[in-house]
Amino acid sequence: MTEPSDPAKAESFNFRVDRDLKAAFTTATAADDRSAAQVLRHFMSLYVARHEQRAFATEARRQSQAAAAAALDPLSDEAAVMRELDGDLDSLLHGDGWR
Repeated sequence: MTEPSDPAKAESFNFRVDRDLKAAFTTATAADDRSAAQVLRHFMSLYVARHEQRAFATEARRQSQAAAAAALDPLSDEAAVMRELDGDLDSLLHGDGWR
């Protein structure tokens, strides 16, 4: 995520922080020649990206488990696909298709 191109559309984010932590953070960001606001925006972007990745992984896992459960039903489309894949693999390993 990047900074808004129009500063008028930017919003403030106010929060309380321990005085010593703020002083140490400001000193560290100044040593890196960055403003505290730049670093906090970067941290926020990383946090949001990590959250989105976890949500994606959770949904992918849920869908995978649902498909695996459906494949246990021999009349399901998932089971039919698995049988077809098994047949293709067998013909590759034991037939003329694999060399």
